[in-house]
Amino acid sequence: MKFTSALVGTFAVLAIAAPAPHQKRAGVLATKTYDEISISGGVAGNAEQEALDVFSALDLTNMAAVDPADIDFLGSVNDIGNDAEVGAFNPAISAASGAEKTALQNGKIKNKVLKLQATVLELQIKAAQGEDTAEKLAAETKKLNNNIALDVKAAGQASTKLAFDATTT
Repeated sequence: MKFTSALVGTFAVLAIAAPAPHQKRAGVLATKTYDEISISGGVAGNAEQEALDVFSALDLTNMAAVDPADIDFLGSVNDIGNDAEVGAFNPAISAASGAEKTALQNGKIKNKVLKLQATVLELQIKAAQGEDTAEKLAAETKKLNNNIALDVKAAGQASTKLAFDATTT
């Protein structure tokens, strides 16, 4: 009987001291419509911060731990941003003139900042998780910085938000 009590006691101690099973971190970015995440409206000049605010739920201090669902979300932001550019902004800009056209162009630039920020974050996270993204990251960062500069140059000007029917994954 002493053997059984000692054995049970040992297993009890081991069970208490054993580390908890690793819990998979759930994604923090929920499915959104394009209109919910769009930063195109308002005024130009602060698109970089507005884009970062859309992704503020991500823990960017530990990119290696970002959930695959959040990486997919970032990729889908780029996809629907591209779709909005082609399907909404380009036709509207072509049909507009004067101040209306300028405001639409500013909205398109802010849309580009959003989609490119999503892509840069996606590539940075993938790199932190071991994927070689250096070449594409450099190219996308260059495009992002160019559009941020265009947005800052237009600071204070009107920026038009266009509705677009699309949803992130």
